[in-house]
Amino acid sequence: MDTVTNAYVVCEQTIQNGSKTFYKAFSLLPKQDRMAVYAIYTFCRFLDDTVDESATPKESLAEFLEEFRQFRSGQHIDKPLWIALSDVFTRYEMDETPFLELAEGMRWDIEKNRYHSLEETEKYSYYVASTVGLMLLPILAPGQPELRDSAIQLGIAMQLTNILRDVGEDAKRGRVYLPENWMDEYGVTTNSLLAGTPSGDFAGLWEALAFRAEQLYDAATPSFEQYPKESRRALKVAALLYRGILDAARDNQYDVFTKRAYVSRWQKMKLLATI
Repeated sequence: MDTVTNAYVVCEQTIQNGSKTFYKAFSLLPKQDRMAVYAIYTFCRFLDDTVDESATPKESLAEFLEEFRQFRSGQHIDKPLWIALSDVFTRYEMDETPFLELAEGMRWDIEKNRYHSLEETEKYSYYVASTVGLMLLPILAPGQPELRDSAIQLGIAMQLTNILRDVGEDAKRGRVYLPENWMDEYGVTTNSLLAGTPSGDFAGLWEALAFRAEQLYDAATPSFEQYPKESRRALKVAALLYRGILDAARDNQYDVFTKRAYVSRWQKMKLLATI
């Protein structure tokens, strides 16, 4: 295999191992487009791991951003991620802004572990999720910048879903993304979340944020019909499967501390049958 092909193979393995939901959804794209998506996912995955798995996250983030600067200046970096991403930037009209904004979201994870309001939580969600949608837009719907707003809405909806699914996992890392003023309203304390035994009306709080996520899914969904046929189904599948995580958590009686909510194979088949 040539160097670029081999780089894309590594990216495909990364998304296969990191997110079966996204891999299943975007495997529906034409080969060139899906390989580009795999490269974008790999960028996001490596950036996320740079922060979460490093003993010195600030330094690691700075090193990653320096590599990105070198990449954008045209320097050859002999790593599969940058080789594949160089091909993506050559073939599509990419904008580096959302790549840098995602890094800002990672910086928030280093420096911030509490969120006072829904506005703060959604701003964080923009940085770490809507940016991904904006990275993918030139691949999924080239020449259609009018889809930007709905891509942002979908990204925030998906990140709120992540937050609701991962309350327990995030708490183990000392992070609470649920809006503190909403927690106060429902009698849920930070300490109870960190202990894995939520106080107050946790189910009510969870459903309030889930309702917000579902509003954003509903707002974004009509725009899917404006995407090219090749990417429309992939986007519908991604949104539907991700939204299904909310129902999976409900089936677990809101136990997001000892159980991981996921859409089973049978549920996936039922959901996909509705498209």
